[in-house]
Formats: sequence, C-alpha cells, structure tokens
Amino acid sequence: MFDREKVRLGIAPIAWTNDDMPELGGENTFEQCVSEMALAGFSGCEVGSKFPRDVAVLKKALSLRKLSVASAWFSSFLTTDSYERTAAAFVSHRDFLRAMGARVVVVSEQGHSVQGQMNTPVFDGKPHFSDQEWQRLTDGLENLGRLAKEVGMTLVYHHHMGTGVQTAAEIDRLMAATDPEQVSLLFDSGHLTFAGENPLAVLEKHVSRVRHVHLKDIRSEVLTRVHQDRMSFLQAVKAGVFTVPGDGMIDFRPLFKVLDEHGYQGWLLVEAEQDPALANPLEYALKARSYIRETTGL
Repeated sequence: MFDREKVRLGIAPIAWTNDDMPELGGENTFEQCVSEMALAGFSGCEVGSKFPRDVAVLKKALSLRKLSVASAWFSSFLTTDSYERTAAAFVSHRDFLRAMGARVVVVSEQGHSVQGQMNTPVFDGKPHFSDQEWQRLTDGLENLGRLAKEVGMTLVYHHHMGTGVQTAAEIDRLMAATDPEQVSLLFDSGHLTFAGENPLAVLEKHVSRVRHVHLKDIRSEVLTRVHQDRMSFLQAVKAGVFTVPGDGMIDFRPLFKVLDEHGYQGWLLVEAEQDPALANPLEYALKARSYIRETTGL
C-alpha cells in the first residue's frame, strides 16, 4: 500500500505547542519538538509559531534531523476583508514555504470563524456564509490558487470546525464552485468526524481533488460531552476530543485504501492537537507512527 517514493509521513508541531492556546505546551521548545518528531520516525512537519522564520536557520535545524517542511497554515479573510490584503499576506507566506521546499499551501477561511473563541459553542456558533460571501470566497480562493501556481505550488483548502466550510455539504459547494486547477482539498479525517460527517464518503467523492491529508482521530466519549456541554472548539481540544490515528473511533484502513487506489501523492500528516501535559507528544507520536506502519506498511 502506497508508493514510498510518492507518499511521505509527517507530523504537526501542534501536539507539542498549540498556537491557538500557547499555554498548552508553552514549556516545550522548538528543538525538543523537531527532535522528537524525528525520533518518532517522521520525515516531515508543518510549521508552528516557535519555528524560526529565517530560512537558513530553519533549514539547518531540520536537515540535522532529516526533516522537511510539508506546509503551514494560512488564514484567509476573503469573506470579511479585502482580497488585496489577504493576497499580500498569502504571497509572503507562499514564498517562505517555497523557500523551505514545500509544494502545498494550506488555506482556511477565517471570516466569521468561531474556532478561536473560547466561550462560543462550536456547533451553535458555527457561521453560515451568504451567497455573496460564498462568491467572494470562491473567487478569492481561485485567485490565490493562481498565485500559488505561479511558483509551482498548490493551494489546498482546509475544511475546519467552527468555520463556514465545516460540513460535507459545504465542502461539496466549495469544490463545485472552484476550478480544480486552482483549488485542491486538504482532507482531514478528524474534522469531518467531529462535524458528524462520514469521512470515507467525503473522501470517495472528492479524492481526485485531495492533495494533502491530515490524520487525526476522535475520542467518541469526549465528542459526546462536547455536544452535551455545548463546548467551544478550544474547550473541546483541551478536553481531548482529538487524538492520534489508532487511538480513537476512526477506522483509517478504508481511508488509506481509497487514497492508495487513486494513486495519492503527497503528505500524510498526523495533526492531533491535545494538551501535552495530559498526552505526552513523543508517546503519542510513536503511537501514531506504529499504527500507520501496521496499517499501510509505510
């Protein structure tokens, strides 16, 4: 399963330090993070807030550990701000990633998002875009996609809890309204399951657009509490709704099978934000790596 020359395994630094809640893992250093990523057997990572932004410095630190940069998150505000402002920030972000050798840019629309609001229930407070906002989003993403293509990169859209593109229907609408040449999809197993969707059905429908994959699992008992207690997204993360593949309710084998059968090329990126004081990052990185090896052979 999977071509080792075309599919690579990475892990996100958010398990060591949470950029949205810096108090989670505030004591963990950049050096500890990337060293433990390498020790756990991963070959790449995304970029966190503690990573040096000097390309030469970051390249040296990662090359010592045989790590590469897979991508990094970019917040767009196409529904609430001017395209020009978002595009200027995007180009700067794009150029940094390209210099680091990344080939995809992860974009998530944060206009009206409640994902960063500590006390807003993630389901009750979820935004819904108007038709005009949808048009601004899809037009803007296609234009950002063109900016990515200019330098040989690909924009991958990250559907996310607490945003206007959270559900399967919203992903369908986004994919239908955008040019596949300009806008690709980041498939995230955890966010779809959190949203109450069937991740396998979404993947089967849109696998031809998938150019980046986030692997995260869900603790079903915590998800039940999220609904019962009307938790915010951040409260859910602190409560442990996310975990690594193989530690929760998702069966990843059918997902891997679909990706493999459709010739997926790119990164499989473990991204399971938890409180590192409760879920030791190295321990869970090793657990994820073992599960992926057992189920894919990678």
